[in-house]
Amino acid sequence: MTIKRRLPPSVLPVATMTVLLLVVWYAGAAWLNLPQAEEALTRAGKPFGFADLLTQAYSMKRPILPTPDQVLTELWTSLTSYAPTSPRNLLFHAGVTAQAALTGLAMGVVLGTLLAVGIVYTRTLEASLLPWVIASQTVPILAIAPMIVVILGNLGFTGLLPKAVICMYLCFFPITVGMVKGLRSADPLWLDLMRTYSAGGLRAFWSLRLPASLPFLFASLKVSVAISVTGAIVGELPTGGQAGLGARLLSGSYYGQTVQIWAALVMAALLSVLLIAVVRGAELVLLGRGGAR
Repeated sequence: MTIKRRLPPSVLPVATMTVLLLVVWYAGAAWLNLPQAEEALTRAGKPFGFADLLTQAYSMKRPILPTPDQVLTELWTSLTSYAPTSPRNLLFHAGVTAQAALTGLAMGVVLGTLLAVGIVYTRTLEASLLPWVIASQTVPILAIAPMIVVILGNLGFTGLLPKAVICMYLCFFPITVGMVKGLRSADPLWLDLMRTYSAGGLRAFWSLRLPASLPFLFASLKVSVAISVTGAIVGELPTGGQAGLGARLLSGSYYGQTVQIWAALVMAALLSVLLIAVVRGAELVLLGRGGAR
């Protein structure tokens, strides 16, 4: 008796979209790089056909849009040819960015949770503070990041803290909104029962409201951790630092190394996926599959 193994239902759609993305990527690289490739072959003074033109477009050292194989080659070379502690290894830069992102995320969780508790338990804060929390997200982070770096730098805080504050600014909002919703999601009947047994507000918070809010917290964390990586990269741009994925992007733009820029972007995406997976794993451990839905 043979047992047929079926692939997960998500494999085919993911594979289809991956192939479609690669086709569009290669077509876009050819379209953008062909003028430069034609100019280079013309200067060489040798006759060429379309195949030669396409080969040149896909093998340029500084293309306008690098091909996926060029990006993967740059990524692989960076990861395998240098020690993890070397500034030429993207793992080193990813570690610096992850440190700032996780520090800012932790600060954002603390700030967002405190704001959510105040909003839920105090009507005055809900009416006065919540609009300002929402309004804070309308200011572009590119305008705020340099000000944060300058102000904290004048106060003597440099390095990790300014980047972490930028990450906190970006990720505290989804934490606040999620925790407000979660703290209010506790069953009213259970709250009435706790009041019947003369349970205080603190006991109701720890025993009922906080456990009910955990699924909302993890949903917000999966959004916030990706935003925090973006904030760390943005925070690295105005500091002029030599480490971090943002610094890698900046140096690549200075010297026209588009392949280096795209490799750093792919590394940033992989870092975000890894951190989201860690949050997802913690969610499954703490809440189980039923609570994580």
